[in-house]
Amino acid sequence: MATAALLTGCSSKTDSATTERTAAAGPAVKTPSPAAGARPDSPWAAFARLMEGNERWLDGKLRHPDRDPRRREFVADEQDPFGVILSCIDSRVPPELLFDTGLGDLFVMRTGGQVVEPVVTGSVEYGPLTSGTPLIVVLGHQRCGAVKAAYEAMRDGKELPGNLQAISEALRPAYEAAVEEKAADPVDAMIRIHVKQTSAGLRSNKSLAPLVKKGDLAVVSAYYSLDSGQVEVLTGAPSA
Repeated sequence: MATAALLTGCSSKTDSATTERTAAAGPAVKTPSPAAGARPDSPWAAFARLMEGNERWLDGKLRHPDRDPRRREFVADEQDPFGVILSCIDSRVPPELLFDTGLGDLFVMRTGGQVVEPVVTGSVEYGPLTSGTPLIVVLGHQRCGAVKAAYEAMRDGKELPGNLQAISEALRPAYEAAVEEKAADPVDAMIRIHVKQTSAGLRSNKSLAPLVKKGDLAVVSAYYSLDSGQVEVLTGAPSA
């Protein structure tokens, strides 16, 4: 209690002095944290920033950029992320970590099996349409439980419980393509096919297609290895 009282007393004096200095100096100007790099302004620059971050994740040389109090203050009033990530809800696939990014860097949507429906699609569109975010990455991953459950349910002619069935139905085109492909690992093939199909759908989306055509936006499909931590690009990598 004595410690709390001491801290309270100290903070009150400090706050009072700070208030007086602030009033005399005028409104404070927010500046980015020293570790913050310039926001990538093209699909290639955004893509390169993400892949460099994944390399650091692989090497265990994380910089943890844009994660200090100064960065928090800088983005408090507004945001300008350089990338959109649509990924799975899997607890082992946190985009901000595996790309070594921080506050205000990414718009992140996570759904079971990175399935998209109108609300999710609208969320993906938000960055490119409102703030010129130049990159979308649809990120699938190794051993996806949602895809595996959907594959087994459709293979066995069963339904999944509750609203999980909606996820399964959304994955049906990938399932049918995987069956036709006759891959040695049909679940992994289905994961990769679904990611490619989803990114292709976003690339041809009536709202996003004009941005893609102009070169202002890239839509990339990628696959994350749980074993290695590496992000493998499947389709849509932008050129420099």
